Amino acid sequence: MATHDIATGLGTLHVQVTGSGDPILLLPSLLTDHTLYTAQVAHFAGRYTTIAVDPPGQGGSEPLHRTFTFEESARAYVDVLDALGLPWAHLVGNSWGAMIGGTISATFPDRVGCAVLLNGTASEGPRWDRLQLALAARMTRLAGRPLFVRSTVVPRFLGATTRRQRPELVDGLVTMIRRNDARSASFAVESIVVRRPDQHALFARIAVPTLVVAGREDASFPVPEVRRMAEAIPGAQVVVLDEIGHLAAYEAPETVNALIDGFLDRHRGQ
Repeated sequence: MATHDIATGLGTLHVQVTGSGDPILLLPSLLTDHTLYTAQVAHFAGRYTTIAVDPPGQGGSEPLHRTFTFEESARAYVDVLDALGLPWAHLVGNSWGAMIGGTISATFPDRVGCAVLLNGTASEGPRWDRLQLALAARMTRLAGRPLFVRSTVVPRFLGATTRRQRPELVDGLVTMIRRNDARSASFAVESIVVRRPDQHALFARIAVPTLVVAGREDASFPVPEVRRMAEAIPGAQVVVLDEIGHLAAYEAPETVNALIDGFLDRHRGQ
C-alpha cells in the first residue's frame, strides 16, 4: 500500500493506493473516509489497483474553508487520477461518491471505464431537508463539533436491519464521522445536500457502462429516487438490495463486491 497526499482544487486529498491491475477509484459518502471501503480494498486489490480517497475536507484530507460545487468536486478526483498518472479508472461511489461519480462520468467520459453508483441521487434535496441541514451546518460551525450523530445521522445512513443486527457497524460509522473536522464537514454538508443541483439532464450524457444500486431501507435516497436517477442514464443496470440502507458498500460488502465483480467482468475490454 502507498499513501499519497495530492494537491487538488479543493485542497490536499489523502489517498491510499493498493494492489495492481486496472484502477478502481473508490469515492466515499458524505461524512465518511476511505475506510468505508476497507472490505472492497481487501477484496479487489489482488486483481485491481484500488485508489481509496478521503473526500474533500474529510478524514485525512485538508479541511475545507468554504462551500464548493459538484463540478469542483468532480475535478478534484480527476486531479487525483492526473497526479497518479492514470488516464482512466473504474469508479465506485457511495452516496456523495455516487453523485460525483455520475458527474465525472458525464463530464470526463474518457477518464472512466465503468461506473458503479451506490445509493445515489440526481435530484435536489427536499426543501425541508435543505432548510434543516443548512441550520445544522451553521450550528456545527458555531459549536465546533458534530451534533446529533447517533440520533440523526446514523438512522439516515444505516438501514434498520443493520442498526438492529450489526452494532459494530453503528459504532464504526460513529467513529468515522467523529474523526472529521466538524467545521470542514459542515461545509461539505452544505455543498452536497443544501446546494445540490438536479443532475438528471447531465446524467443523460453518461455513455459508460453504469450499475446503479439502491437500498430497500435507505432513508436518505429511497428506491424510487434512485431508480429515477438510473432512468436518466442510458443503459444503466439497476439492482435493489433488501435490508440495506444508505451505505451499501459498508453494510453489505460481500454482496456489493460480487455485483462489482460481475459487472466489471461483463464489460471487460469495452
